[in-house]
Amino acid sequence: MDLIDSDTEDADKQVVFETEVACQLSIGVSCWLFIITNFNTSIDFQGNDFKAIAYEYMPNGSLEKWLHPDAALQRDEEIKIPKLPLLQRISIAIDVASALEYLHHHCQEPILHCDLKPSNILLDKNFSAHIGDFGLARFHEAVSNPTSSSSVGVRGTIGYTAPEYGLGSEVSTNGDVYSNGILLLEMVTTKKPTDVMFKRDLNLHNFARMALPDHVMNIVDPILLNGDEILASTNYHKRRRIRINSKLECLISMVKIGVACSIESPQHRMKITNVVQELQSVKNILLKPETVSCEGNKLDN
Repeated sequence: MDLIDSDTEDADKQVVFETEVACQLSIGVSCWLFIITNFNTSIDFQGNDFKAIAYEYMPNGSLEKWLHPDAALQRDEEIKIPKLPLLQRISIAIDVASALEYLHHHCQEPILHCDLKPSNILLDKNFSAHIGDFGLARFHEAVSNPTSSSSVGVRGTIGYTAPEYGLGSEVSTNGDVYSNGILLLEMVTTKKPTDVMFKRDLNLHNFARMALPDHVMNIVDPILLNGDEILASTNYHKRRRIRINSKLECLISMVKIGVACSIESPQHRMKITNVVQELQSVKNILLKPETVSCEGNKLDN
């Protein structure tokens, strides 16, 4: 729930709050977006006016928690946060890209989120992903209007914000695509763009790009190549090898998409509609039934 004191002197908080309400009401209903269950103005126990937005409860919390479990929680033997398997990460990536595609192309006015990152991706009981926190969002039409308050600079989050914003460029759908690319690379590698290893000319984008295609296995989260289903003993090793090769093919494709989205030049980034299509193709590869004949040859069903 977001709360704000109506008497606050912090004008920025008021603008952020009103922006979030405006964007959410403009969006309408979408299964990939954080749903407002109530918007209310009331009085607190001290008699002060306040405004509140109540959201649908997301029992699995944020993607941040699943990609980077808190060290203290991991040390607690009572609490174990399992790593997300590859199929689940691909599904989440599709949900996020689909949400951006909806915001950019299917709202009454195109909406730019401007702060896409793991902590703003919320997971429901089925681990379907929803984009939340529209406090920095902008209406695309308003951005082009120099008299609009929506044309003010966007702060965003270091590491996820498109590099052109730091040079004074206007916010755009390309900026959201950049953030989505960084998010996708983080989902595959579990390395934050602000990791201490990234210095000078080495960043998450370059780190992933240099690994393509032959060294992707060396940079991805190792758990993504494990967790294969239990197979019959006959041809076990050959079937497992095929399964791992299939996963590696998917991971290479995901890294390629993430790199294509986070290219420095905005106009050369992958279009979000193509991102959705490419990620769906990756998921189809992973779901494709694969068997091995008695001679050990791969057969596609």
